[in-house]
Amino acid sequence: MLWLKAFHIFFVVSWFAGLFYLPRIFVNHAMAEEAAVKERLKLMERKLYKFVTPIGVLAVATGLWLWLGHRDIFNGGWIHAKVALVAGLVAYHFYCGHLVKVFAAERNTRSHVWFRFFNEVPVLVLLAVVILVVVKPF
Repeated sequence: MLWLKAFHIFFVVSWFAGLFYLPRIFVNHAMAEEAAVKERLKLMERKLYKFVTPIGVLAVATGLWLWLGHRDIFNGGWIHAKVALVAGLVAYHFYCGHLVKVFAAERNTRSHVWFRFFNEVPVLVLLAVVILVVVKPF
């Protein structure tokens, strides 16, 4: 189980790194005016999303494996709250994929300020998940 936990933590950290950086690229893209800069940002968005998606799948898969394989340890209301937050994070991830396509088609209508707020969502989710896992408040 310790090896599985180690890999789960590695995949979660890697997934979050991508979810922290991709929306930051969106901020820059929403502010960009030069065509060459926009094209470079489109490339970065597409490559990062393609790279981080399988890592997210591995994070979720190893988490489910831990949970379902060790229900005697991982029980209580906190795990259900964590799973709900992870489900929301998966939706956030797929919405980022939608935004990659929106930017690629040059159809973005949102401001860089909106993306700055959007960028904070995974930070808040991470904080909540860490508190749930460490403190197990319920």
